[in-house]
Amino acid sequence: MDTIKTETELNEAILKITMKIRDNYPELSKFLAEMPITIPYESNPEINTSILQNYYNSLVSIIVEYDAKHKKIC
Repeated sequence: MDTIKTETELNEAILKITMKIRDNYPELSKFLAEMPITIPYESNPEINTSILQNYYNSLVSIIVEYDAKHKKIC
């Protein structure tokens, strides 16, 4: 998975992959709301580039895993 360096780049990449999921994989949209970054355990969680990178990577993983399972079924 690509490592993105700035917070702005990460936010743009997260938005892009989120839109890809919503447009191309609507059945996976329900998982977006359940991601830990969208439901923080703390009242004021610290969001930094490491957390954003992990979130981005988790979104990529959702697509990769879904595609791998879906291709086996078809």
